[in-house]
Amino acid sequence: MSIKPLVSAIIIFLNEEKFIQEAIESVFAQTYDNWELLLVDDGSTDSSTAVARRYAEKYPEKVRYLEHDGHRNLGMSASRNLGVYNAKGEYISFLDGDDVWLPHKLEQQVTILESQPEAAMVYGPLQVWYSWSGNPEYNKHDHLMGVNRNGVHPYSNTLVKPPALLSLFLRDEFFIPGGIMVRRNVLESVGGYEEIFRGMYEDTVVLVKICLTSAVFVSSECWYRYRSHRDSYTDISWEKGQFYADRLFYLNWVEEYLSKQGVKDPEVWKSLRKAKWPYRHPTLNRLSEIYRHFFNPIQWHWLMIFIAKQTLPISLRRWLRTLWQAFT
Repeated sequence: MSIKPLVSAIIIFLNEEKFIQEAIESVFAQTYDNWELLLVDDGSTDSSTAVARRYAEKYPEKVRYLEHDGHRNLGMSASRNLGVYNAKGEYISFLDGDDVWLPHKLEQQVTILESQPEAAMVYGPLQVWYSWSGNPEYNKHDHLMGVNRNGVHPYSNTLVKPPALLSLFLRDEFFIPGGIMVRRNVLESVGGYEEIFRGMYEDTVVLVKICLTSAVFVSSECWYRYRSHRDSYTDISWEKGQFYADRLFYLNWVEEYLSKQGVKDPEVWKSLRKAKWPYRHPTLNRLSEIYRHFFNPIQWHWLMIFIAKQTLPISLRRWLRTLWQAFT
């Protein structure tokens, strides 16, 4: 009888007293039973610390409580790295302290990785979860992230060779993975998480490193519920007007990382240039957004050509055409 591989489930949390018990219980509810749970406290000052310690004391054979020296707050990347460093499992899977897993997540993801030895990682679309509040008005807002308008991923149920997924993530962040399971040796080989990213994009940078060099299996199954609420890092970033600055910091990091790795793939660089377009040409980007709001893509395209012919010299039109082709 074959032995089931151990999965290290890692929950990082900071002041998640409202939701952490539900997150933990979603691990206990898994149909796959060979797991360990590492609860990594990033310096919480509310009762979530007590909740995590209570589970570790009650289930010492399954649950461990971890914290930084002095109960310090070092950020999400440092907390993930602490969990990985202490993990014993062959596979690593992350769950944020305000989210939940669906019951078959571990079982189905282990099955996929066991049957796909080339795959460094597996993931599927995640559910953006508004209905958790119990308010019927929010039920209609629940939706899947990581699929197109037809409800499928461009590489659905496929082992994707590198760096195709990286190009896709850079072109459209809507396809960035959620609810991953990754081989621990792969995560360690790329150097883990970048601790300069304390919050926004901290999980994305490690996906950049993995998808640049490793094959990844993309499933059509949803295993992860991402709780939408005002205290999430993403919502706080938007509310503070910090989101675009956070994204530019991330894109600059990607550019530097790709350069250091000697990446030559033209599609990856084209996708990155397109992602940075709004920052390099903010005025043109704002104008294009205005036109897109009032015209469909075909009308917008021909309107821009008409205006250019009427107002711009030939040399500038040629330069703009070359620039446009580089980013589309």
